[in-house]
Amino acid sequence: MTSNKTFNILVPIISVLIGLIAGALIMLVFGYNPISGYAALWQGAFGDLYFFGETIRQTTPYILTGLAVAFAFRAGLFNIGAEGQVFVGWVAAVWVGIAFDAPMIIHLPLALIVAGLAGAVWGFIPGILKARLGVHEVIVTIMLNYVALYGANALIRGVLSDNEDKTEKIAGSASLASDWLQSLTYFSRMHYGILIALFAAIIMWFILERTTIGYELRSVGFNQHASKYAGMNVKRNIVLAMVISAVFAGLAGAMEGLGTYGNMSVNSGFTNLGFDGIAVALLGANTALGVVLAALLFGALKVGGLNMPTETGVPTELVDIIIALIIFFVASSYIIRWVILRFKKGEK
Repeated sequence: MTSNKTFNILVPIISVLIGLIAGALIMLVFGYNPISGYAALWQGAFGDLYFFGETIRQTTPYILTGLAVAFAFRAGLFNIGAEGQVFVGWVAAVWVGIAFDAPMIIHLPLALIVAGLAGAVWGFIPGILKARLGVHEVIVTIMLNYVALYGANALIRGVLSDNEDKTEKIAGSASLASDWLQSLTYFSRMHYGILIALFAAIIMWFILERTTIGYELRSVGFNQHASKYAGMNVKRNIVLAMVISAVFAGLAGAMEGLGTYGNMSVNSGFTNLGFDGIAVALLGANTALGVVLAALLFGALKVGGLNMPTETGVPTELVDIIIALIIFFVASSYIIRWVILRFKKGEK
């Protein structure tokens, strides 16, 4: 019998391959050359140092939102509110970057900490409602996404600017931008946030795999009733899982506010960083390493997809179709598992 670990490796790989093949078939149906299309996508993601830098820049928040969703999944919770947590982390980080004047060694960590705390507060609300009142976290987090979106817009116009559609730039002492990385990648927007994202992945792995708290969180995720019978505080662990999950998403917002843009603008809709994080977590099998690799794939698809219309005429919407197909096959992983098992059984 194939082990669960083997399945966790094979299923995402097969899902991606099937998604890419399906995307190629769609390109053929609409009269586009799939080889040229994918070559343009690769060129747009990794063709030179500028594109590589932009891919890493796009990958950075995906890692953190993927970790946010994956951490909650491992504890048996569905954090659909990563999008809202990105917004509150973003606005909190920018506020600290604008309002305070301090040396970088104080200013930048303070902005990151406040962003994480803002996300934690946004995760605490559905966590406590779930633990104390049994309110489903999916409903609460979806509603909080809209509160965060329009609340952030109100803060930008009424507090962080004089009725403008964007804030002023943050102080250089709070910035993650790197002249060295930008010059190295032909002045892409790559910044030091990638180091924070990778460190966060290590933190998630360490918490879940090497600590007592992580063991309890995973146990509650497997079976709340058995965990309670074993003497674990299920309610506390539910709240803790949502809070830690939301810290990752809040930091994803800080990556945008302190790194990519250096400010925050009024948004008419969602950034989709949090929603794409759900797909990243699924594709990464809710593991830290898997999330990093899945985030890199999604970053490459998003950035490389921008090169497809100019080089081959393939519409960028096709990239979204490919991503949707990959998500579909990951979500339908039980079918792929069944096929693999049947194939192994047939070999015997």
